Amino acid sequence: MSFFKKLKESIAAKTEAVTSVFKEGLQKTRTALVEKVEELILRRKKIDEDFYEELEEILIGADVGVTTVMKLIEELRAEVKKRKIEDAAELQPILSEKLVELLNGSENPGLNMAESGMTVILFVGVNGVGKTTTIGKLAHRFKSEGKKVMLAAGDTFRAGAIEQLEVWGQRVGVDVIKQQAGSDPAAVMYDAVHAAKQRGVDVLLCDTAGRLQNKSNLMEELNKIFRVIQREVPTAPHEVLLVLDATTGQNALSQARLFGEKSGVTGLVLTKLDGTAKGGIVIAIRNELNLPVKFVGLGEKMGDLQEFDSEQFVHALFAGLILKEEQQEAEAEAN
Repeated sequence: MSFFKKLKESIAAKTEAVTSVFKEGLQKTRTALVEKVEELILRRKKIDEDFYEELEEILIGADVGVTTVMKLIEELRAEVKKRKIEDAAELQPILSEKLVELLNGSENPGLNMAESGMTVILFVGVNGVGKTTTIGKLAHRFKSEGKKVMLAAGDTFRAGAIEQLEVWGQRVGVDVIKQQAGSDPAAVMYDAVHAAKQRGVDVLLCDTAGRLQNKSNLMEELNKIFRVIQREVPTAPHEVLLVLDATTGQNALSQARLFGEKSGVTGLVLTKLDGTAKGGIVIAIRNELNLPVKFVGLGEKMGDLQEFDSEQFVHALFAGLILKEEQQEAEAEAN
């Protein structure tokens, strides 16, 4: 059975609605990565140094990451030598399989939820990455599952951050715990945890300040927030989600490295994946960092924040090739 057929069968149980969201959301990356590789294979035909150089450029252009690309090219060279491949067309399924291997390096872990009582999720990340929007969309997701949700406005420094979270609270229909702008974020978290306990909240989503990741005082504030939360809920926070803007490509990878080292990040959320041709950053992050991608933003609508699923991701990326293979099979059967 071919690689693409296996892939299609493995996600047959998944809903078509989710598959279509991934397909639409990854259109720009598909054009930048898969279609360019197809064009290269058709044009060059022969595998030589020029072929490898162009392939490197395409992969780096889609922000698959230099380290990951070098590893990938090295593995392709070894496969070409081992299988004595000369025709570039024979390399396409091998490249596809290698990309899948990189994405499937770890399982798709869902969110870590409290076994009993309240789940506390902390959100970190620099300003402008879509952190507040992600919190709002996740609040909507939890509420639609029948959970009682509360938001904590811990980003007390950025102008308008508290008001922005309040707008999301009203839109979703959940309470927001806040103080005045410039207040101590840890004090906001203390109030929020107490209020959440009193009101029987299932999930508390906490926004935090998002100034530049290399400011040591920001990390000190995060540590203080951790201590305050853990005094009240010893097992919390159950997740520390770093929100990254996929459109920034390698800069997102740098942020993930710095935050991951210093702030106890347990998972990543990649926003605006639908607005970039640099979706290869998902492959770079999965391969170069020991951090799982938990959610991806694939559009503006409430339901467009999707749990990351490597099979859905790859299926959406190679949708055109899967369709082409099915057409070829149908034609072969007809003849």
